[in-house]
Amino acid sequence: MPHAALSSLVLLSLATAIVADCPSSTWVQFQGSCYAFLQVTINVENIEDVRKQCTDHGADMVSIHNEEENAFILDTLQKRWKGPDDLLLGMFYDTDDATFKWYDHSNMTFDKWADQDGEDLVDTCGFLYTKTGEWRKGDCEISSVEGTLCKAANNHILISTLVIASTVTLAVLGAIIWFLYRRNARSGFTSFSPAPLSPYSDGCALVVAEEDEYAVQLD
Repeated sequence: MPHAALSSLVLLSLATAIVADCPSSTWVQFQGSCYAFLQVTINVENIEDVRKQCTDHGADMVSIHNEEENAFILDTLQKRWKGPDDLLLGMFYDTDDATFKWYDHSNMTFDKWADQDGEDLVDTCGFLYTKTGEWRKGDCEISSVEGTLCKAANNHILISTLVIASTVTLAVLGAIIWFLYRRNARSGFTSFSPAPLSPYSDGCALVVAEEDEYAVQLD
């Protein structure tokens, strides 16, 4: 495979990665996920009314897994989305094991709870207080919300990563094969000149040998 072809494959894979992005300009990308704040005030009968705003867009209510993500959401809410002071998080309290869980089924690996007293109940929800970045517990039975923050995995990034990995692997294999072929072409195929033919046929050689032997006997 010529070097120009290898370079073209690598450039094509990199271009694919650059094109990969969130579904639209409404969404913001961070750490492999896409976020969108739906600035629509809706009446709420239960938490599923809020969640449906996200699932209708192929996403779920936001989950937060590290300090950087929490800071990103806080900063973007304040500067771009102009969100409310209290943002409903995509979590629920599971009374079976007395823990909070994310609706999107991701692991609860991080929290930023403010110090609060009180018992956690089945109707306890989590809120992000956007003035401090802390999480607060509150009643899920709210009458309305001023916008919903949704989060979706950026599948475009995953696909692009796989494309790049496979393309680079094929390019490397092609380069190895091409190198081995060129090396064998230079040193593996040696031309051989045919051995010079005797001016005598086998029969003539036998007669000459007999004459020499007869001459030796006469001597």
